[in-house]
Amino acid sequence: MSTKSPSALRWEILLVLAITFGMSGVRATLRLIESVARPEGLSEQEVTLNQQQSTLAWLDPALQLTQTGVLFAWGGLAIFLLLHHLPVSFTKWRFRTTDVLHGAGLAALVGVPGLLFYITAVHLGLSKQVEPSGLEDTAWRLPLLVFNSWANGFAEEIIVVAWLATRLRQLRVSWPWIFVASSLLRGSYHLYQGYSAGIGNIVMGVIYLWYYKRTGRIWPLVIAHGLIDTVAFVGYAITGGTPGL
Repeated sequence: MSTKSPSALRWEILLVLAITFGMSGVRATLRLIESVARPEGLSEQEVTLNQQQSTLAWLDPALQLTQTGVLFAWGGLAIFLLLHHLPVSFTKWRFRTTDVLHGAGLAALVGVPGLLFYITAVHLGLSKQVEPSGLEDTAWRLPLLVFNSWANGFAEEIIVVAWLATRLRQLRVSWPWIFVASSLLRGSYHLYQGYSAGIGNIVMGVIYLWYYKRTGRIWPLVIAHGLIDTVAFVGYAITGGTPGL
């Protein structure tokens, strides 16, 4: 691991997290405090993902795509920094066909128990009722939900796993503390959904980082995350059924 510019590395971590998921975690924590302070219980409250951004049918897709673009830009920024500031080898980052199979396996491993955990948490009053899609039924709805699903997967796994783990290792942080930092970060920005979302995503974070540490592969994690969100978002939009993850 490189030992150059530890101060610059610390500033990079601080600034990137302040722009991306670190600030999202702070906002989500404050939203949870607000929700707990309300007279009704968490399970009686609702939260809508992929909310409509405009009542104008032609403008809403454009606004949705700007949000998706921001997520892809966050992940792209992390890759850019890894390439140009204390660059790391991207040999293991090359896409392989086996990444799809591994990603699908991880999606099943995390997604199915996650859905059961969510349903249980709602009954126990530990989670809000999550509506994965609030978009109007238009021709653009499903493509927009798919784009957002994969933007989430790309941004979260690149930043919360690959970039953060790489930078902390370059600062000689031990792996146990990296597991703590990465999983708590992932859990924090889901707290607006309730306590269970934070706990569930901490567990997910541990599993995903363990896979990354063991294999050095990031694309299976992006694929797994994208598949989980696609099933939750698109499945709900099509069936109008039980809210997903």
